Amino acid sequence: MTNILARRGRTAAYKLVLVQVTVAVLTAIVFSTVWELYTGLAALAGGMVAAIPNFVFATLAFSKSGASQSDKVLKSFYWGEAVKLLLTIVFFSLIFSQLKLAFMPVFVGYLVTLMVHWTAPLYFKQS
Repeated sequence: MTNILARRGRTAAYKLVLVQVTVAVLTAIVFSTVWELYTGLAALAGGMVAAIPNFVFATLAFSKSGASQSDKVLKSFYWGEAVKLLLTIVFFSLIFSQLKLAFMPVFVGYLVTLMVHWTAPLYFKQS
């Protein structure tokens, strides 16, 4: 039963990440079309800064479930959030120090992709 609950939560979180990746790609296409390919790649990188840590969080946070494992569930959520935050910092550091991408498209891609997470209750059915 607990594996079913964990799998159900993980599946829902993975669907959200898939929508985030789709929005990141669409944002990159818009930036590439309106400006140039370089800005589109910068927007895609920003979107991936939001989506990849969320995927890692979903994998770690929904690895355990059930009332008998409540301490493990809580610990997995804390670890997932800590790793997500560290990955976000590392990815932004790499983008701006090594890749030297444009500031504005990176953050627009990041924020648009994060907005998917914030607006999820509007288009995902609760079951």
